Amino acid sequence: MMLQLPSLIIVIMLITLPMYALPYSSQENIIAKPGCSSRCGGVDISYPFGMKDPKCYAGKWFEVECRETSNGQKPFIKSLNLEVMAISMNWVYIMNPIFRWNCPSRRAKPEVINLRGSPFVYSQKFNRFVSLGCNNLAVLHSNGSNVACCVSICDNSDEVNNYFDFQREDSCSGRYCCDTSLPKYLLEYNATLHDFNTENKNTVSQRCSYAFITHYSYRLYDYGLNDKDYIPAMLEWEILDNTLDNSTHQFPSESDYATCSRSNVGSSQNTSSAWRCNCLNGFYGNPYVAGGCTAIPGYYNHSQAKKWAIVGVSSSLGSVIFLLGLWLLYKVVRKRVIEKRKQKFFKKNGGLLLQQRMSSNEANVDQAILFSLDDLEKATNNFNMDRVVGKGGQGTVYKGMLVDGRIVAVKKFKVEGNVEEFINEFVILSQINNRNVVRLLGCCLETEIPLLVYEFIPNGNLFEYLHDQKKELLPMTWEMCLRIATEIAGALFYLHSVASKPIYHRDIKSTNILLDEKYRAKIADFGTSRVISVEATHLTTVVQGTFGYLDPEYFHTSQFTEKSDVYSFGVVLAELLTGQKPISPASSGEFKSLASYFVECLEEDNLFEIIDKRVVKEAEKGEIIAVANLASRCLELNGKKRPTMKEITFELEGIHGLVRKSNAEKKGDEVEVARVLDWHPWDGYSTSNSWDSKKSDVYSFGVVLAELLTGQKPISPASSGEFKSLASYFVECLEEDNLFEIIDKRVVKEAEKGEIIAVANLASRCLELNGKKRPTMKEITFELEGIHGLVRKSNAEKKGDEVEVARVLDWHPWDGYSTSNSWDSKVIPTVQ
Repeated sequence: MMLQLPSLIIVIMLITLPMYALPYSSQENIIAKPGCSSRCGGVDISYPFGMKDPKCYAGKWFEVECRETSNGQKPFIKSLNLEVMAISMNWVYIMNPIFRWNCPSRRAKPEVINLRGSPFVYSQKFNRFVSLGCNNLAVLHSNGSNVACCVSICDNSDEVNNYFDFQREDSCSGRYCCDTSLPKYLLEYNATLHDFNTENKNTVSQRCSYAFITHYSYRLYDYGLNDKDYIPAMLEWEILDNTLDNSTHQFPSESDYATCSRSNVGSSQNTSSAWRCNCLNGFYGNPYVAGGCTAIPGYYNHSQAKKWAIVGVSSSLGSVIFLLGLWLLYKVVRKRVIEKRKQKFFKKNGGLLLQQRMSSNEANVDQAILFSLDDLEKATNNFNMDRVVGKGGQGTVYKGMLVDGRIVAVKKFKVEGNVEEFINEFVILSQINNRNVVRLLGCCLETEIPLLVYEFIPNGNLFEYLHDQKKELLPMTWEMCLRIATEIAGALFYLHSVASKPIYHRDIKSTNILLDEKYRAKIADFGTSRVISVEATHLTTVVQGTFGYLDPEYFHTSQFTEKSDVYSFGVVLAELLTGQKPISPASSGEFKSLASYFVECLEEDNLFEIIDKRVVKEAEKGEIIAVANLASRCLELNGKKRPTMKEITFELEGIHGLVRKSNAEKKGDEVEVARVLDWHPWDGYSTSNSWDSKKSDVYSFGVVLAELLTGQKPISPASSGEFKSLASYFVECLEEDNLFEIIDKRVVKEAEKGEIIAVANLASRCLELNGKKRPTMKEITFELEGIHGLVRKSNAEKKGDEVEVARVLDWHPWDGYSTSNSWDSKVIPTVQ
C-alpha cells in the first residue's frame, strides 16, 4: 500500500537530514560500565542494566541474562523472565504474554507477570489494552478489581477468520478489534473474555480470541498472532534506593554533564525513594555512568549547524521533488487500476443483468441514478459506524448527505451472495410511484458489495415508535394510528392491484414501516419481494420472513399469495391496537405469538384487556371493535377467508374518515369537516360517505358509466406524480362544457350527440357528492332503457328492419306503469 504524499515527505526528510549530522559524531557513546558487556543478540544493554558481573548492573532487578535460543542470542530480564527488545533511558521494551481463548494447540493462559516491589511499571502513556475476537467483552483485572475493558463486534461471521486483514482498518475501532487505555501504576494483571453473542449462535463465538497489553503504535498484521505467544509492550523504570548496594549507589556529578532528581513513576506503589537521571542540555548518552553524557557536536556552533542545515534541507527538497514525480506516476497508474476494478465490480454486482432488465422496461431509468463510490463515501464519512441508522434482513443502512445537500439513506448489502436480492430490490422499487413506499434514488455498483440509495426517512420505524420507551417521540393519537394503518393498507393495495404487475412484499413488519417528518408511513425493504404475472395466484418459494409476522399457511405450503401480506398486515394492526410486540416471552419461559393471543382474546370477549390504554382512552368503543374485527379477519388461518388489501383499505378509510370528521366537529373546525366530506377514496369507485350512505352503489355505477363513455381508468397517474380521479375529472369537464374532449372517439363516431349528453348527464347525477341528490337505481334503469330503446329503433329504421322496429315498439317496461313509448318523451335533449 503506497504512502500518501505528506507521509513520503516526512519519511525522506527523516532519512536525509540525519545524514548531514553524521560528520559531527567523532566518538563512541559509553553505555555500560568499564569492563562490562554491552550487547546481546543485537540489543544494546546500557547501565543500570547489565550482565554477568553484579558490578555491571544496579541491583537484581536490572540483571540481564543473555540466553541462547533457536533464533540466536536473546536478552532477558532475569528476575521477571521477560525478553528485552530495546533499552532506553527510563523505559525498556519487552515481549509481553498474549492471553488466548478457543485457540487449538496454543497456550490459553500465560504466566501472570508481577512487578510489585520492582522498579518497573507498565507505561500508561505508551501502552494499550487490546482484544481481538467476535462479539467479545475483554476485561483487564488487577489486584482483584476490574480496571479496564473493551468490546469487539463483527458485522458478519463470513468476513472473519483467524488471519483477519488489519491492513484494511485505519484503527482498532471495535470491528473485530478493540482497545483501551491502561490505569496508572499497573504492576500486575490478568485478562478474561466474555462472549455476548446472544442473537446468533453460530461458529463466530468459537473462533480464536485474544487479549494483551502492547505498545500504542502496534500494527497487528506485523506480528502474526496465530504463531506467537508474546507481543511488544513498554515498561517504565526508575532506580529504587532499596535496590542498590553501597558499591553501586552513587549519583553522577555535574562534571559528568548529567543531573538526577527524585521520581514519582511508581510513587503510589513503591514506598522506597526513587530517582532518575538525564543528560544536560546539549549532551546525549547514558547519564548513569561516568562520562556517559557526550556533547552534541555543533550544538554551540550555529554557523556550522546552519550550513549543514541548508545542505540537508536542499537535499531533502530534491528528494521530495523526485518522490513527487513518483507519486504523480502512482496516481496515474492507480486511476487506471481503480477504473478496471470498478468495471470488474460492475459485472460482478449484476450490472449487465441490471442493464438488461432496464432495457426491457422493468425499471424506470429516468428516475434511477447511478452514484459513484466517491460521492457515497463523502456522504457517509467513509461509511462511519456513527452513521448507521438501521440493520435490515439484507444489510446495513447509513445516513448521508450528498454534495447537493440532500439527505439520503445508503443501504450496504452484507455479503456478496446477495446480488440477486440487490437487483431484485432495485428493479421493483424503480417501477413504484407511491408516496407511501420509500423512494429509490439510485444505486452504486463500484464496490465489492452493491449499494442502494433512498430518500432518508427521519423518524425511524414503527417498531421503535411503538416499543422503544427510551426515544422521545410524538405521542401517537388514535387518529394518527388509523392514518398510519390506512396508509400502509393503501400502499399494499397499490402493490397488489394498481402497480403494472402485482408485487408481493413478503416481509411486512413494523420495522419495515418507516415514518417521515410528518409521521406518514412508508413501506421499505423490498429485498425479498417478488413481481408476479397478472394471471398467477401464488408464488412457490423457500420460506422467508420474520417469525411473528409469517403467514402460517405460507409456512406450511411454501406458497406465498397476496393474502400472506394480508396476514402480516393483520399482525401490524394488532401491534397498533395493543402496543405489544409480535413475539414476547410468556410466563412459562416460552414465547407468545401476538396474533394467536389477539384472536383468542377477541373470541373470548376479553379484547379490552389487551388493548393499549392510550387507545382505550381516546377511541370510541365501536371504532376499536371495528378495527379489531378487521385485524381478526386478516389473521384467519385459512388465507381464502382473509379480505383483500382493497377491502381492508376501504374499511380503514371509512373508519378513519369518521374519526377525522368526529374530531373536527368537536374542535369546531369547519374547514377540516369540509375536507373530510370532499374526500374521495383513490380507487375511483367510492364516495367519501360510501361507508354511511345507501346510495354508494349509485356512485360506483356512475363511475362505470364514465368509464364506458371515456374509455379511461377510474384512477390514472397525473403529470404531478399523484393520481387523478376519473369521477372528479368527468364532472369538471361536463360543467366546463368540455365533455367531448374526454369522450372516447369510437363513441363520438357512432352515437348521436344528444344520446351522449343524455348518458353523461345521468352519470353526473350519479356522481353527486351528496348522496340524497343521486337518482335511485330504478330511475337510472328507466332512463337507460329509454335511451337504449331509441338507439335500437333508430338503428332498425336505418337498416329497414321492420321486425326489429315492431319488437322495440311492442316492448313494455317491467314496472307495469309505463307505456311502450314512455322513454320517447323528454329523455334525450334536442341538439341543434
